[in-house]
Amino acid sequence: MELFGQTLTLGSGIFLLLALGMALSFEFVNGFHDTANAVATVIYTHSLRPWVAVIWSGCWNLIGVLTSSGAVAFGVLALLPVELVLNVGSGAGFAMVFALLISAILWNLGTWYLGLPASSSHTLIGAILGVGLANSWVNGARTFGEGVNWAKASEVGASLLISPIVGFCCAALLLLLSKALIKKPELYTAPDKDKAPPLWIRGLLVLTCTGVSFAHGSNDGQKGMGLMMLILVGILPLSFAVNLGTSPAAIVDLAATTQTISFQMDRHSPGVAMAGKQVASDELSAYLKTNGKISERTFAAIGTKCREISDALDGKKSLEELSAEQRRVLRSDLYLTSESLGKLIKQKKIEDPAELKSAARLKGNMDKLTKFIPIWVKVAVALALGLGTMIGWKRIVVTVGEKIGKEHLTYAQGAAAELVAMGTIMAADHMGLPVSTTHVLSSGVAGTMAANRSGLQMDTLRNLLLAWVLTLPVCVLLGAGVFSFAFNVLLRMGIH
Repeated sequence: MELFGQTLTLGSGIFLLLALGMALSFEFVNGFHDTANAVATVIYTHSLRPWVAVIWSGCWNLIGVLTSSGAVAFGVLALLPVELVLNVGSGAGFAMVFALLISAILWNLGTWYLGLPASSSHTLIGAILGVGLANSWVNGARTFGEGVNWAKASEVGASLLISPIVGFCCAALLLLLSKALIKKPELYTAPDKDKAPPLWIRGLLVLTCTGVSFAHGSNDGQKGMGLMMLILVGILPLSFAVNLGTSPAAIVDLAATTQTISFQMDRHSPGVAMAGKQVASDELSAYLKTNGKISERTFAAIGTKCREISDALDGKKSLEELSAEQRRVLRSDLYLTSESLGKLIKQKKIEDPAELKSAARLKGNMDKLTKFIPIWVKVAVALALGLGTMIGWKRIVVTVGEKIGKEHLTYAQGAAAELVAMGTIMAADHMGLPVSTTHVLSSGVAGTMAANRSGLQMDTLRNLLLAWVLTLPVCVLLGAGVFSFAFNVLLRMGIH
């Protein structure tokens, strides 16, 4: 079987198509939840007909996905255990991919059926943590959970926790500010059941819907892209292990820079030598774990890897000149070196300004070779998001419009909540952090209801909070359970 220019066995081809299909299914289900929030106000207020709203939102999701940087995608993947990221084509790697996707899809479908705007971000991150914990247990780690990147997990957790608070407070303040400055009574009324709002209000709400859709695509769409790249790299290293579009000048520059950095690293580790390539890899893998400690051997390992990368690229004008195995090894070396340099920089272990600048530049150049996303992957994810919105928007729209506050959502409340959601998501995207469109927008609506003294429906809020609180632990358990089951099945099938 030949796929994407690479010959595969029938079994690998089936695994590939099934995994890619499930990754797109995750984004499809994500559309039920998160993109439905973007169209909730324009549909509920009759500013746009439902079919027009979902197509419009889908188009702007597509634009958001296509213009995204990919920082969020690879930021989420940084939560995964290093050994699984590097060996995603192994039995454990396959088990990881299927565990993540099955757990996320099951929980998203369940909460959607109940009409609860649960978070796809929490769902995926919970599944990732579950896989990391199960992997450390399966491999008999000395410290339970050492495979999870807890530093990154706390950073992501903080963004998911703080963003709804920002949504609630900022949307409330924005509504109060608009009441003080914009003296238009029609803006603060609930939608008429039988007619559309005035043209200027329709324009405002379509604008805020457009902004949230674009922001959602630029942030949430990246999670599916990251998962798809993980699958492609593991099964098709010849085509996707490294960015084959890298220019000859960039290859020459990287080869020269890694050689320079290797000398700098050697100065931090005088007399320390690595016994072989695998020793350096093991040293950096250990350092990248949560409890990994820096030593002279860490610097020596980075220096060794830099020389290996320089040797692999020496005289090459294109990465297509490398064999499949060479590309896989190069990706592994680039990933380990880049992540180790990033951790050194974060921990402020490089004090010399010139060395610090060189290390940061090298990390950026390495990431360009491994952290790339083809256009067709972006388009596929965007289409899956849009289709999901068209199928499942109604349940979430009713919850947002009628069940959060005791009074129906007004035009001003919808606009304020969406403006704040758009700003919060775009800020998180700039910082490479995932946030939940669902949480931010629902919290924004609740904030406007509180500021307007409309009252809040405590039954709905209790259900929303229960879904938010349960999502992470339930998906941790789901991810761990599915990973352990899938790993055992694949071992019995002889896939190691």
